Amino acid sequence: MNESRLREEITLLGKSLFDRGLTSGSSGNISARVDDGWLLTPTNSCLGRLDPARISKLDDAGNLLAGDPPSKESFLHAAVYGERPGAGAIVHLHSTHSVAVSCLPEVDPADVLPPLTAYYVMRIGTLPLVPYYPPGDLTLADAVRGLAGKHSAVLLANHGPVVAGKTLEAAVYATEELEETARLYLLLHGRNPRCLTADQVAELRRRFGG
Repeated sequence: MNESRLREEITLLGKSLFDRGLTSGSSGNISARVDDGWLLTPTNSCLGRLDPARISKLDDAGNLLAGDPPSKESFLHAAVYGERPGAGAIVHLHSTHSVAVSCLPEVDPADVLPPLTAYYVMRIGTLPLVPYYPPGDLTLADAVRGLAGKHSAVLLANHGPVVAGKTLEAAVYATEELEETARLYLLLHGRNPRCLTADQVAELRRRFGG
């Protein structure tokens, strides 16, 4: 996909996420690779009102080439791209149910959500929890970098998910699946739900990878 079309797709999918309440205000950011760097939503921008021409363009070192100044969380995207050369896009949201789960003290930091559905296993797999860091803290990049090579998605404690995909569409779909699973988890909390068995999870991974 050429850069112009990718800018349009970021704008379209950003508005879709905003309109459905998966992000609010100026929270969240989206990035996607292009041949000579990557695109990133600008700092303090609303995903529901993006201007394709003003989306930031950075080189592989993170230097701004065109557009408005990038999101202050650009270092998160750079850390994930550095560990996942096959990733074509990254979505980071402060989506309500995922953030709610990230605040619970009893979750397993090695794998936050149980395998409630097949599509969660296929699109997310294992979801580690990254400890809390203040917004903009550059040491968060090291924590994310340590996990991103093995996991396509991580959950930042008291903050939100960071999800990578081969394409922008795949990253958005996986983020939506994570949010829906977090909502299911909260609805079922304390009710001892029937999860997929280890054998069922292994079969999904054999068939679909992840």
